[in-house]
Amino acid sequence: MKNIVDWISDFTRRVLPNAQAVSFALFLLVTSMLVVGLGKMLTPVYAGGVIAYLLDGLVMMAVRRRVPRLAAVIVVFLLFLAFLAFLTFLVLPSLYQQTIQLVQQLPAWATRLQVLIMELPERYPDMISESQLIEFSTTLRRELLSWGQSMLSYSYASLVSLITVIIYVILLPLLVFFFLKDKDLILTWVGRYLPSDRYLSRKVWREVDLQIGNYVRGKFIEVLALFVTSFITFSLMGLNYALLLSVFMGISVIIPYVGATLVTFPVILVAFFQWGAGDQFGYLVLAYAILQIVDAVALIPILFSEVVNIHPVAIIVAILFFGGLWGFWGIFFAIPLATLVNAVLNAWPHTERVLTTESETVADDF
Repeated sequence: MKNIVDWISDFTRRVLPNAQAVSFALFLLVTSMLVVGLGKMLTPVYAGGVIAYLLDGLVMMAVRRRVPRLAAVIVVFLLFLAFLAFLTFLVLPSLYQQTIQLVQQLPAWATRLQVLIMELPERYPDMISESQLIEFSTTLRRELLSWGQSMLSYSYASLVSLITVIIYVILLPLLVFFFLKDKDLILTWVGRYLPSDRYLSRKVWREVDLQIGNYVRGKFIEVLALFVTSFITFSLMGLNYALLLSVFMGISVIIPYVGATLVTFPVILVAFFQWGAGDQFGYLVLAYAILQIVDAVALIPILFSEVVNIHPVAIIVAILFFGGLWGFWGIFFAIPLATLVNAVLNAWPHTERVLTTESETVADDF
């Protein structure tokens, strides 16, 4: 019993070696409880804060060029509204229409795939039996139909949810504007309720601000660049559902190591069922491979050089953990959140670091 008490005491002393660590731990605990516990209710606030944080970089660029902050905020906010209107009135209706068309094509594709599969017993009679293929193709067709119906019902339900649309279309832009306009006022108000000794918080924030700001802005540029180039390429080649597949291409870069693999299947399947295994299909595969190579060889090194130095295993764990916690948005912000955790761990005062700092202070006094 005494050994357990001693171990707990030693562990607590190592994890919380001073008052700063205790204060910072309480701050992280309360913040995490607020984010997780009030996540659904305050989602527009969190989304507005994230968008305002990203747009603030453009505002600061204008301020450094001696543009008044209010004027810079208004210009950046108007650009944000124009981009939002472009997505809402031009991109989303076409995207929804192509999604419906793709889902409606799934039964026909399943039938064609079933015909192709049924030819396998003739070519490989020793490996595959006809009864196994019939069972597999029936199950596949049933699952595709079920998935298509669920997608249609989900899309319809999301469209008719007027309350959610009103909240995000009206309330979100207002939050973004006031977060940008009253940034200093809001930060001053929040600072009143934080501990006066915020050395650890400032240290963590400096690292997180540098890493996350560069990462998210770079990722936005990468998503936009890959979406535009994919849409132009697919449209010029005459590929069906070019807009939808280009959106998949852009979103795929959000999930490292996995997204590029997942997006390959819909692109290849659409091209195969449209053209068959001919020359046009080969040209499409070549163009798709070139897009992925350019993204990996050119875009990523340029946009993310010396940014987010985290081991791939930690990134995968972060994707699984935060994706399971918050779904799509957890996946989107998995690497920034992993960067936050890494910054906290690097800045956390360990016993050895505290002793070294104290000895250096004593030496300086002498």
